[in-house]
Amino acid sequence: MVVRTISGFGRAALDLVLPPVCAGCGEHGAACCAACAATLAGQRPFDAAGGACALARYDGVARRLVLAYKERGRRDLAAPLGQALAGAVPYVPGTRPDAHGTWWLVPAPSRRAAARVRGGQHVLALARHCAARLAALGWEAAVAPVLELDPRARDAVGLDRAQRAANLAGRVRLRQAGAPPPGTPVVLLDDVVTTGATVTACAAALRDGGVEPVAALALTAA
Repeated sequence: MVVRTISGFGRAALDLVLPPVCAGCGEHGAACCAACAATLAGQRPFDAAGGACALARYDGVARRLVLAYKERGRRDLAAPLGQALAGAVPYVPGTRPDAHGTWWLVPAPSRRAAARVRGGQHVLALARHCAARLAALGWEAAVAPVLELDPRARDAVGLDRAQRAANLAGRVRLRQAGAPPPGTPVVLLDDVVTTGATVTACAAALRDGGVEPVAALALTAA
C-alpha cells in the first residue's frame, strides 16, 4: 500500500477551496466549532498526574481534537487549543507572573524525530497562541522554548510509569540561551499528561537551571 501525504503548501491550497471541518465533530465551518471548543475553553483546571493540571479527560471530543492536532496534521487547531490554555493559566494553583507582571510559558519538548514528522514542536505552537491570547486579555506573556530532549529518549507509547520515568531520567535539558532570569516563575505547558513523567523530568531540568516551575498545565489528562 502506498501512503501519500499532503505537503503544508498543498494543505494550505486545499484550505482555500474546501471549508474547514471541525476536528471534534465533523461539522463544516471552523477547525473547532464552539460546542467542541467548550470541552476545553472555559474549563477550570483539575489535578492530574505529576502535580500537573488539565482541562479535560483524554477521551471523546477532547481526545479527537488533540489527536487531530498532534498526529493528523491539523495545525489549524493550534489557535483554539492554545487559547483554551490561556483561559486557564491564571486559575492553576500556584501560578503567578514574574515581578514585572509577565507570565512565562515553557512548552514541553518533543523528540526531534517526532517534531519533524509533525511539522515542528507542536506544544511550542500551542504556547505561542496561549501567549498571544493572554496578551489580548491584557497580560504580558513570554514563551521560553528552552527545554530539549536528549536523542536517546525513546517514544513513550507503550511504556508504563516506571519505564517512562527511566526513559526521561537525565534526558531533558535546559538551554541557557533564551532562558528566563534565575528564579523566574514559569508555567510548563503540554498537550497530554499520562503518568506525569514528562512533567517531573521537565520540572527537574528547570530547577537545575535555576528557573522556578510553579505549575504545569495540559490540555488533557489520560
